[in-house]
Amino acid sequence: MAATDLVAAAQRLLVVGIGGGGDVVGSYAVALAAEALGTDAVVGGLTWERRPVDPLPGPRRLDEVVDAEALNAAVALARPETSGPGGFRFCEAHLAGLLDEDVVLVDPTGGPAATAAGLADAATRLGCDVVVLLDVGGDVLAHGDEPGLASPLADAVLLATAPALEAAGLGVLGVVFGIGCDGELKPAEVLERLEEVRSVGGDLGDLPLPEGALDRLDAACAVVPTEASAMAVRCARGEVGDVPIRQGRRTVPLTPDGGRLVCFDPAAAMRSAAKLAAALVDSCSLEHAHDRLTELGVRTELAYERDAAAAAPPSS
Repeated sequence: MAATDLVAAAQRLLVVGIGGGGDVVGSYAVALAAEALGTDAVVGGLTWERRPVDPLPGPRRLDEVVDAEALNAAVALARPETSGPGGFRFCEAHLAGLLDEDVVLVDPTGGPAATAAGLADAATRLGCDVVVLLDVGGDVLAHGDEPGLASPLADAVLLATAPALEAAGLGVLGVVFGIGCDGELKPAEVLERLEEVRSVGGDLGDLPLPEGALDRLDAACAVVPTEASAMAVRCARGEVGDVPIRQGRRTVPLTPDGGRLVCFDPAAAMRSAAKLAAALVDSCSLEHAHDRLTELGVRTELAYERDAAAAAPPSS
C-alpha cells in the first residue's frame, strides 16, 4: 500500500522523530502532510537532546523529566514547560508551546522491546492505529561503515521497535525527511540505501507537503533548536548548495531530494539497508544496543557524548 493510502485510511497517526532533538519538527512535517489527506496526527520525539541543549550523555529517563504527564514507563506527554535536569526545555516542549497541544516524549532507555510496548500503549490511549518512525537525514538506513555516520544508535533502536509494533496490531510506516540534511550520510548514500529498500519491495512513495506547510514548518524551526530540520525546509523551498552546520564541523548539501518525505516499509528496510536496526531487535536496553553496535565496530552518539562530558572542564 502506498504511504498516501495508508495515511489517508488511518484513524490517527502517532508520529515519532526517532533521532531525538529537532527531529520532532520532521514529525510535524508528516502531521501536516497527513492533515492534507484528512488524517489527524499526534507528534513527538525522544528524550535525547543534542549536547548544546542537554550536556548530560544519553537520553533522559522519564523520572528525570519535570512537568510531563507519564502515560507509561516509556512515553509521556510534554507541555510547554516540560524540562530536564538543570532546567533545559525539551524540543518537544517548545513545539507544544507553538501548537498549544501536548507533544509525545519517548524515553528509549529500555531498548526496542520496552520502547515498543510503551509506544503501543500510548497509541491505544491516544486513539492512533499507525505509528510513523520519522528520521531527519536518513542515517536510520545506514550500514554502519559510512565515513560521516555519527548518531546511529537512537535511530536504530527506534526502527527496531517496528516488528513488535506490528505484532501489537499497529500499522508502522518509516519516513526520511531531509535526505542528507543532518550532515552525516551524503545525499547520494541515502538514495543508495533507499534503492536497496526499494529493491526488496519496501518503497512506499512520498508524502506530499501541502501548500502552506513550509510557513508552518518555518515557524516550528524558529522555536525548536534544530539545524537539520531547518535545512530540510530550505531544500523544500528549492534552495541548493552547501551550507555549514554544527558550528562549521559538518556541511549539508541542499538538494531537491532534501525536501521530500520519503516513505518506506520498516520490515523491508530491516531486510535490506537498515542493518544496524536489524542487529538490535533483541537488545534488552539502550546500553545493550550501544554495546552491540560497538562490538560491530560502529561508534555511537552515546560514546561521543560520554567522551565529550569526560573531557569538559568542571563547572565553577
